[in-house]
Amino acid sequence: MDRHRCNGRCNGLSSSFRRLLPHHLRSNPFQNPLTPIARRPSCTFPIGTRQSKRHHIHNAGTPPDVRQIVLENPDSILSSINPGTVIIDHTSSHPTLAKQIFDAARDKNCWSVDAPVSGGDIGAREGKLAIFAGGDEAITVGGSLLGLSEGLVFAEASGLDKSRWLQAVRGGAAGSLVMDLFGERMIGRDFRPGGFAEYMVKDLGMGLDVVEEDGDEVAVLPGAGLCKQLFSGMVANGDGKLGTQGLVTVIERINGKR
Repeated sequence: MDRHRCNGRCNGLSSSFRRLLPHHLRSNPFQNPLTPIARRPSCTFPIGTRQSKRHHIHNAGTPPDVRQIVLENPDSILSSINPGTVIIDHTSSHPTLAKQIFDAARDKNCWSVDAPVSGGDIGAREGKLAIFAGGDEAITVGGSLLGLSEGLVFAEASGLDKSRWLQAVRGGAAGSLVMDLFGERMIGRDFRPGGFAEYMVKDLGMGLDVVEEDGDEVAVLPGAGLCKQLFSGMVANGDGKLGTQGLVTVIERINGKR
């Protein structure tokens, strides 16, 4: 496995990790020498990591990437980890895989924390990402993006100025961080990705997998199922590499607007 020392601009680092890395290096809460590296078993998945003697933080694209980088390669993280090390995974990974990594880490007298991040490229750049230790909020974000998309399409169909509509509703109960982050970008057709739409399909799919696997022990999530279908529509339209705010294009297509 190749390891490339990076200065925070390395193309081997994931988008959000690349923007978050300067904040990690500046704060250095671990008080240990840090090495930012890009681990690339192949060119198919860029992964950002940050490691010290006792901590290893990584952010990969998909659960298979995490499995390869942490568990399965001959020189994986767990193959050479020191006892007492804490592994922190910022990827939105599958709960079953997170449990497997935790068990494998404990066998090495280490610890693993499943800690996905949320906030997109803006949150990463400003050092304001939310970190969910043991959690994932794709279900909530997907619903908020859908509501915002439908609101914008309805405002346009009603002959309203979309920017004025956005300013009018964002200060009330309809306002949200999703609206603050993506409202103007949707209006301006700025679909540059902070998080890819295809990753939202993955994240929502994992949440729905848990529902199917655990049966009566979890809640039924019809909204998450609908959001997954709509984001899957984005991917089918060839827009999987757009940002999640591109969901508005799906609602536009449904309404006959391209």
